[in-house]
Amino acid sequence: MRHRLAIVYNRPLPSRYNRSHEEKAVLGVLPCVTAVHRALIGLGHFVNVVSLAPPCEQVKNVLSSLDVDVVFNLFEGFPGEAQTEAIVPEILSELGMPYTGCSGAVLRLALDKARVKKMLLADGIPTPDFQLLSPQKMGIFRLKYPCIVKPVGEDASHGITAESVVYDYPALQKRVKMISEAYDEQALVEEYIDGREFNVTVMGNTHFTVLPVSEIVYSLPPDMPPILTYEAKWEPDSVYYQGTKPVCPAKVTHKIQTSIHDTALAAYRLLGCSGYARVDMRMSKTGKINVIEVNPNPDISPDAGAARQAAAAGMSYLKFIEKIVKLALEKKHHGRENQKNERRRQTGVDSYSKAHA
Repeated sequence: MRHRLAIVYNRPLPSRYNRSHEEKAVLGVLPCVTAVHRALIGLGHFVNVVSLAPPCEQVKNVLSSLDVDVVFNLFEGFPGEAQTEAIVPEILSELGMPYTGCSGAVLRLALDKARVKKMLLADGIPTPDFQLLSPQKMGIFRLKYPCIVKPVGEDASHGITAESVVYDYPALQKRVKMISEAYDEQALVEEYIDGREFNVTVMGNTHFTVLPVSEIVYSLPPDMPPILTYEAKWEPDSVYYQGTKPVCPAKVTHKIQTSIHDTALAAYRLLGCSGYARVDMRMSKTGKINVIEVNPNPDISPDAGAARQAAAAGMSYLKFIEKIVKLALEKKHHGRENQKNERRRQTGVDSYSKAHA
């Protein structure tokens, strides 16, 4: 069936770049917009492309003017304002307009990495031990070295470099100070797991599909820790980019694959994800799969991990995009059913009593 869709994304605004090289991550949405647009046209849909710019107060006016069946949400927030990523699904939910991907509540939650880790631990899902530190709180440090130091509320590997992995207190202190000053927030410090790195995409709202596992394989000089730095994602000429290769499907035993699938699905459901999300994991020396991060609405460009995993599952890019749209429409249907059920609970009338009144 043909549908009217609007692809909504954040307009790149160079004047708003407030951190070194941030523009490369922001501009990364444009190839994705182009690819999704082509796919939706190829599927026979009627498509409008809408770019959003600050201030946030005007976003609702733009979205409420859309006359479409589904909004394909590629909005990643305004540069330097990561939390604004949630405003599009929040507004669309208020308007009762179907949209792809996760809810605003999930997007906000995922950006609070410390809170997510607390939830994972409380639910028995392994994740590295961690602390939130600032230059003023260094005295409470209790973790084991090596550690990795990250911004607590950023994505796209912002703030992640080779120096993020620290092996002693002076390096830790220096890195915490840098992150705190650059991002105006506490630093997330985790015990570093130097093991195999995997990620897997989960799709679904009430019934879930776990796509084939992908492994990040590193071939780096010994003095460069194998981590997914900003350079590894956004600097094609860098040693990190060239020494970081995804392999999908990953070469793992059935036991490891099952553990990865089960862990990813548990994290997806715990956070309340819908549509699609990617779960990043590392395997410890004992073989335990640890969740490093949960990424709702990850990059779905044709060369990105989610699309690569879909292809490994036998899905063409068009079929992958079509499934994302179907899941958005499915959420609309389930939303209506939930509203009906809620009204029945409030009135004390169910479908059986109506039929036999």
